[in-house]
Amino acid sequence: MRHYMVNIGGRTPWAPGYRKDPYLAYNFVVEIDGISVAGFSEVSGLSIETQVERKTFGGENHREFTFLTQTKFSDITLKNGVTTDDFLWNWYQLAIGGIVERRSGSICLLDHEGSPRVWWNFIEACPIKWEGPAFNATSSAVAVESLVLTHNGLYRYR
Repeated sequence: MRHYMVNIGGRTPWAPGYRKDPYLAYNFVVEIDGISVAGFSEVSGLSIETQVERKTFGGENHREFTFLTQTKFSDITLKNGVTTDDFLWNWYQLAIGGIVERRSGSICLLDHEGSPRVWWNFIEACPIKWEGPAFNATSSAVAVESLVLTHNGLYRYR
């Protein structure tokens, strides 16, 4: 019996001997305004949620109706090792001083060869929280700071 892979609408259905392994979570790059501004150790908050309003109507007592309402984008948290590069610190200091510079950026997931495969682009981001490293004289861990960004949209590309 022969199996043929047919491309339907840009997607390849399952076929024997064909499998796409998932990409590894440690292999990513973050860019802000097209510039790789730091070597980030962690990115979290890539989340979109649509609120739901539930209603019942007279005469329809046996069921509940759901309506989609507002969609919310979670804040993105970027964690990186502390270095002398102060781009992210200065960006937040401007925001504290009332100068809001909204910037767009990308989180790019790389394959095992280091080639870009999937992007999550955030638009019009602004820093809203900075957290410094926790110091411990008995630890040899890297000093890590985090920056939380609020933004106006998240889009995925491949």
